[in-house]
Amino acid sequence: MTDRSPAAPVAIFLFLLLTLQGCYTFTGASLPPHVNTIAVPLFDDRSGAGIAQLTAELTEQLIEKLESQSSLDIESEPGRADALVEASITSFTDEPSQLGSETERAVTNRITIIVRATFIDRVQNKPFFTRAVFTGFADYDVGDFEGKDDAIDSSIDRITDDLFNRIVSNW
Repeated sequence: MTDRSPAAPVAIFLFLLLTLQGCYTFTGASLPPHVNTIAVPLFDDRSGAGIAQLTAELTEQLIEKLESQSSLDIESEPGRADALVEASITSFTDEPSQLGSETERAVTNRITIIVRATFIDRVQNKPFFTRAVFTGFADYDVGDFEGKDDAIDSSIDRITDDLFNRIVSNW
């Protein structure tokens, strides 16, 4: 009689899970076969927030995600791309999200970023989607400037993920 430890199958499963983590990528399966290249010009900033790095961070993060997780090639010239993403930051807010029970002053603030985007099939000259709204938000402790930067980064991550998923899967 052999004693098989129940830990062995669990260990194998965990090994496979860790080994295969990150191997899956979107191939743009829901995009038409004629769409092989995409252009992502610098996002516009219509929020009035005056945070210069927001547009660059959003644009760069989306491009990196498209390069690493899709079969689409990035085209620097929008006129030569099969598809085009045009996006603008329409709102950036930093507002109280939780008040202290005794002082009724803000304990945490919430960063909220709203982006509107359009994704156009330039080959067939028709939109995949227009003026779609993507929102990212995260909270941070009042007075924690590093936490504020982290909240901005988390908001950008959420928007980038949602926009990427909408592009490659056309949800």
